[in-house]
Amino acid sequence: MGTFAVINPATGETVAEYPDATAEEIEASLASAHKAYQEWARKTTVAERAALAKRAAELFDERKDELGAIINREMGKPLDQSVGEAEFSGAITAAFADNAEKWLADEPLEVEDGLKTFFRYQGTGVILGIMPWNYPYYQVARFAVPNLILGNTIVLKHAAQCPESALALEQLFRDAGFPEGAYVNVFATHEQLADIIADDRIQGVSLTGSERAGAIVAEQAGRALKKCVLELGGSDVFLVLDTDDLDHAVEHAVGGRMENTGQACNGSKRIVVMDKHFEEFKEKFVAAIGGQSYGDDFGPLSSAQATKNLASQVQGAIDQGAEVLVGDNTPEGNLFTPTVLTGITPSMDVYSQELFGPVAQLYKVSSDEEAIELANSSPYGLGSVVICDDLERAEQVGNQLDVGMVFIGAAGLEGADVPFGGVKKSGYGRELGKVGMLEFANKKLFRFAAK
Repeated sequence: MGTFAVINPATGETVAEYPDATAEEIEASLASAHKAYQEWARKTTVAERAALAKRAAELFDERKDELGAIINREMGKPLDQSVGEAEFSGAITAAFADNAEKWLADEPLEVEDGLKTFFRYQGTGVILGIMPWNYPYYQVARFAVPNLILGNTIVLKHAAQCPESALALEQLFRDAGFPEGAYVNVFATHEQLADIIADDRIQGVSLTGSERAGAIVAEQAGRALKKCVLELGGSDVFLVLDTDDLDHAVEHAVGGRMENTGQACNGSKRIVVMDKHFEEFKEKFVAAIGGQSYGDDFGPLSSAQATKNLASQVQGAIDQGAEVLVGDNTPEGNLFTPTVLTGITPSMDVYSQELFGPVAQLYKVSSDEEAIELANSSPYGLGSVVICDDLERAEQVGNQLDVGMVFIGAAGLEGADVPFGGVKKSGYGRELGKVGMLEFANKKLFRFAAK
């Protein structure tokens, strides 16, 4: 059996298998992408490439039901969320297409000698993308689309459990009018990826995945002098400081934790509540988490291994003294009952772990300073949510968080044109928005001599 297979996590059934790429197929993919860069990307305008992206955005919407069914089968995401991901991927694609000429316009520089000087943003060549299973379309759209418009070409290695969505994406970009080689899917093994990264035709690498995978790819990219962007794990805090609407706080804490069955890098994993609100919040939050329904609110975990890993982490927390407020840590197949843990101390392993599934950690604090210290004690630094009716206080707290994103007043404030990324072991670089579009740009300097 090859590395790439569709195994329905709801049933355990192997639906389809795909062979790993041969060495000849890898070479053909690299040659095709490099040729497309030289003959297409360098010789077309931003407007021409953006027009193709605009058509891709339309195809995401036209094919949303078909695309949604694929990832529902591959990684178990509830069908409405799967269709929603295809729609959001289309919105991201459209946002890049609509803003490309503005975001990639020449940037004049004011220089001391007064000579005409500006940056021009252009592509650099072939960029390798290594993408995860938890958002099979969204992650690809936010990486591939800006690079295609910028003038790079893409070699894409998707997650082993997402071969059908990988092929659907390749077909979508071809049907949108991108030429052969502009976007190439490869069913590459880890060993082949190392060779691809080292290949002189590759000019950069973007990975979304685990801390471990990020460290390996960053080492390989560094050895080959290739820039990389890493979007890794997270253990985001959801801070409840002071509010007159605790129901709103509970609703967003549940949504932030349960989105994609808790399998989101920027999900709200550590719920930190001020002591004056703690008991009431705990009662409402535990009831709401316990009331989540399978099929509507959440699905199976993505794989048997994911279920095994999460159950092991939760059991370790229990063995070290954590208290389970709801949930039983006895998954049926890949169905994991939504769970809330509390009584967690810094000496426990779970204190610094990322729990990738429907398990929340609940903490009580007695001051903003204690909340900030707890938040920053994590090795991760992706996103955060701050709930506080005093917006100035919320911003002051957010200002002291070692994270890449601060959402004030609600979870889920992502947007199609809003930058995304973190610090510390959550990686480096940004995706989405103008800043994401420029990650793999050649910021080419033009200077004109005085007449």
